[in-house]
Amino acid sequence: VGGLAAIYENGYITICRGEWKIRIVKAVNVPLTFGGKATFMIKNILPAVLTAHIRGFSIEDIKVSLETFIPSPAQTPGRLNLFNFAEFQVLLDYAHNPAGLRALQDMIGNMEATEKIGIIAGVGDRRDEDTRQLGCIAAEMFDEIIIRQDKNLRGKSDKVLIKMMEEGILSANLNKKINIIPSEKEAITHAIKNAKKGSLIVICSDVIPEALDLVMKFKEEEANRLYERNSN
Repeated sequence: VGGLAAIYENGYITICRGEWKIRIVKAVNVPLTFGGKATFMIKNILPAVLTAHIRGFSIEDIKVSLETFIPSPAQTPGRLNLFNFAEFQVLLDYAHNPAGLRALQDMIGNMEATEKIGIIAGVGDRRDEDTRQLGCIAAEMFDEIIIRQDKNLRGKSDKVLIKMMEEGILSANLNKKINIIPSEKEAITHAIKNAKKGSLIVICSDVIPEALDLVMKFKEEEANRLYERNSN
């Protein structure tokens, strides 16, 4: 007799024991999965579903919770915070190692955009090969890469980290467009002010509150401009 488990099967988040199965909800209807695009979030949800079931929550309560928990800067700061501007999108996430960036790559690959711009940085206390791998993965994900620098270099100089990131990027694509803007604030500002229609800007940040505040400031400024335009 099989044990109790939560699985993803045929598009549904499902609880099963042996041959007994009950479908909880379609994954595409769970906001945390962004319409099923963020498959790594489906994997993250399964243990929570199983725990809730074991603790006695009803299937309906679990379903409603999954369908109504909306990812946002307030609920999940730094975890897939998506901002829809009038002509482009900004995605903010704390991905800062190869595994995190690979997971994000899966989602980004399922999102349509005329151009995908990534803002990334190396971390000083990582192995050199991990830093280069970050650059290599970014080269697979983005049309343009902006290399910024972490506030905490953690043992390496900014020049060394930027050089290793460039090496990783160029090992995957010699023609990849690279822009070096060490300040995260300036990097985000540059990307947003130069965003093309239909583009997607992905910010991999290490100081989430500051990055969120800056993106939300640009969002508020855009909302004010649109309001004034519609009022005249």
